[in-house]
Amino acid sequence: MSASSLPTVVVSAPLPADLRERLAARCSIIDVPAGQSPAQTLDAAQREALVGILCTMKTRIQRDELAALPKLKVVSNFAVGFDNIDVPAATEANVLVCNTPGVLDKAVADLTLGLLICLARNMVGGDAFVRSGQWARGAAPLTSDIRGKTLGLLGMGRIGREVARMACALGMEVIYHNRSHDEAAEREGLAQYRERDALFAESDFLSVHIPLSPSTRHGIGKREFSLMKPSAYFINTARGGVVNEAEMIEALKTGVIAGAGLDVMETEPLPGDHPLCSLSNVVLQAHVGSATVETRRAMIDLAAQNLLDAVGGTKPAAMVNPAVWEAGAAKA
Repeated sequence: MSASSLPTVVVSAPLPADLRERLAARCSIIDVPAGQSPAQTLDAAQREALVGILCTMKTRIQRDELAALPKLKVVSNFAVGFDNIDVPAATEANVLVCNTPGVLDKAVADLTLGLLICLARNMVGGDAFVRSGQWARGAAPLTSDIRGKTLGLLGMGRIGREVARMACALGMEVIYHNRSHDEAAEREGLAQYRERDALFAESDFLSVHIPLSPSTRHGIGKREFSLMKPSAYFINTARGGVVNEAEMIEALKTGVIAGAGLDVMETEPLPGDHPLCSLSNVVLQAHVGSATVETRRAMIDLAAQNLLDAVGGTKPAAMVNPAVWEAGAAKA
């Protein structure tokens, strides 16, 4: 097949050389830097020919973008989240949206438990204690066990269940709130269901595992923090926007809650002069839940395969709006 007859795709995500070679064998690739609009970057002929986009969360695919790309078939996100894409508009335009669930569950769960242990044992403070020479003047302050403590999970999807398994193995009691009961998890003894307010009130550690959407944005704020124990810790490895950050900071400053472990924030990258950076009871990470060599490779493999499958007429493994695929299959 000549290069001119290959389907045209935009790549706005980092591709390993071997994966790029595999993609180039079946598609004509146009590179667009992450975060730039394909519709604004491409010329008229390229926009007319484009059938697929492989991108990160930095690339916004909204209604006007979709309208400018008349032959677009698929947007494959190199991420589990997809709040960078107007999914209803994509569905209306018969554009399939794909993502990379499943392959990062364990890595995010690892980081979640890492933040939990770091908070309970004050490991960041302990490191500073040793480096500053304070150890020579006396013993470090006592910290807290996690065994026997209650971990509350807001959201019980794949990552939530993985966190629950790890927490149970560490001797924690696990409770959860979800839109629906996870009967399988309950039968396994992984977690017990609680109403939302009870989850916040009972938890020694409250960990967030819900997607960002119009209905969840700023859904955790002053009211929820006021329900928590003063000794409780808040952990978020989901999306920064699900929390009212200003109200969380106030709760941390005034001792409404004991501390927080955050991998996600409303503003990313977080500037060094941000109020969160000055709080000693907060452990911060740079949105690295999936940032291991093995996990990122599995994610880009899946994202690229989703793109190739959709462009080639094969059902992709991970679809956000499968109705688009089903409608096309019905017509075929």
